[in-house]
Amino acid sequence: MQTRRLGNDGPEITVVGFGAWEAGGDMWGPNRSEDRVIEAIRAGLDAGMNWIDTAEVYGSGTSEELVARAIQGRRDGILLATKVAPEPTGTGFRPEQVREACRKSLKRLSTDWIDLYQLHWLDSTGVPLEDTWGAMVGLVEEGLVRHIGVSNFEREHIEQCMKVRHVDSLQPQFSMLHLDHRELIEWCGENGVGVVAYGPLAFGLLTGAIDHATTFERGDWRRGDMDMDAHDEMFAPGKLERSLAVVDAMRPIAERLGCGVSELALAWAFHQPGVTSAIAGSRNPEHVRENARAGNISLDKETLDELEGIIRLGPSFAEQE
Repeated sequence: MQTRRLGNDGPEITVVGFGAWEAGGDMWGPNRSEDRVIEAIRAGLDAGMNWIDTAEVYGSGTSEELVARAIQGRRDGILLATKVAPEPTGTGFRPEQVREACRKSLKRLSTDWIDLYQLHWLDSTGVPLEDTWGAMVGLVEEGLVRHIGVSNFEREHIEQCMKVRHVDSLQPQFSMLHLDHRELIEWCGENGVGVVAYGPLAFGLLTGAIDHATTFERGDWRRGDMDMDAHDEMFAPGKLERSLAVVDAMRPIAERLGCGVSELALAWAFHQPGVTSAIAGSRNPEHVRENARAGNISLDKETLDELEGIIRLGPSFAEQE
């Protein structure tokens, strides 16, 4: 699988990494088998992925614990990324809370260090960002964390952090159906900030496995009963039709390239200016292997231009018409 350096001084990571949000079991319907989740994580590693992204809030620590079980005996060579979230959902962003969260994540992950520690989203409780980021820097200086980044931050917040210490990475939502952060991602690439994109498969829509008849289990946010912006943007009536139009237009290109729609969507993501890697998660080992195969795909300019035309069919352009 292809690899790229994360930002100016980060590690070499594969262009597709394993996302462990679903592994936590919350918001995606219940985990019927933890062993199956562990099998899925190992399938990704065996297929060439060298990094895993998780967070303290994924299943209230369950995701981190399952990741630890999955990599038992093979920690070296596997890069672990996790996140601390602000209160009330997470441990909190006060300096002492950041340190506490890191210690707890280290314990759940059964490791002595975290390769990439990230602020999950912007705090709204009044904790100064400089104080929070200073605590993150302290974790690096102590050797508990090797690199630090942010998730769901805008440029102004990244620049605020960079006054204290360089930001190694940004984790934004980004896919062919969600282009809101395209300019920010390019800016990150120009300023030595690595970008690991989450949601590159548009939460299942860009796998080709979802259609108008698809129903989701209770507890799965894609049902539309959890007040999620991503549902309103891509799954809601009117938006779903546009999302599926993009998928249908991708099928002949994928067939021509000898890959699946999901592989094509992932390849598109990590071919975009500024993107270092795409995060793809699943509790199905075979789906994970398919995702890993995307890491070997190279798209030429003609194909990328063709996909750019297809993107205009999607919900991101609905309001412009």
